[in-house]
Amino acid sequence: MYAVIKTGGKQYRVQQGDVLRVEKLDAEVGKNVTFDDVLMLGEGADIKVGADAAKAKVSAVVTDKGRDKKIVVFKKRRRKNYRVTKGHRQDYTQVEITKVAATGGAAKAASKAEVKSEAKAAPKAKAAPKAKAAPKAKAAPKAKAAPKAKAAPKAKAAAKPAVKKSAAKAKKASEE
Repeated sequence: MYAVIKTGGKQYRVQQGDVLRVEKLDAEVGKNVTFDDVLMLGEGADIKVGADAAKAKVSAVVTDKGRDKKIVVFKKRRRKNYRVTKGHRQDYTQVEITKVAATGGAAKAASKAEVKSEAKAAPKAKAAPKAKAAPKAKAAPKAKAAPKAKAAPKAKAAAKPAVKKSAAKAKKASEE
């Protein structure tokens, strides 16, 4: 039987005995880990997806923790004298899948019984009827503004003071 699980933002197709590296998990080496986020479960033509697969669980044992090879990140802008080199090493957890199990009907029936008993124990309180809001009064129509009076025509600009003329031009103007 195989399953598709989701962990660390990635999806993995696993079956019993598989060894895989996943994103860093918060578990010590040798501890058991359970993956609850099962997207698909299947064996041959019998495939379960959605709510049926969500009930399944995948168990694994942490076999190793470490960091991957260094990745070089190089940025450059040509003709700008800009170069930046950085490195990155991603943490990982290596796990070995020990069990792929679809939870049975007994656990399903027990959980349904718990839900029903909780529902009976705490009945819902009736909500108070909503009070009707008073209808909004219509706003009074706006009074129209009086038409604007036409602006008086602009008076001609006051005469500018005469510019001093050169003596020769002043003499010529006075002779004429």
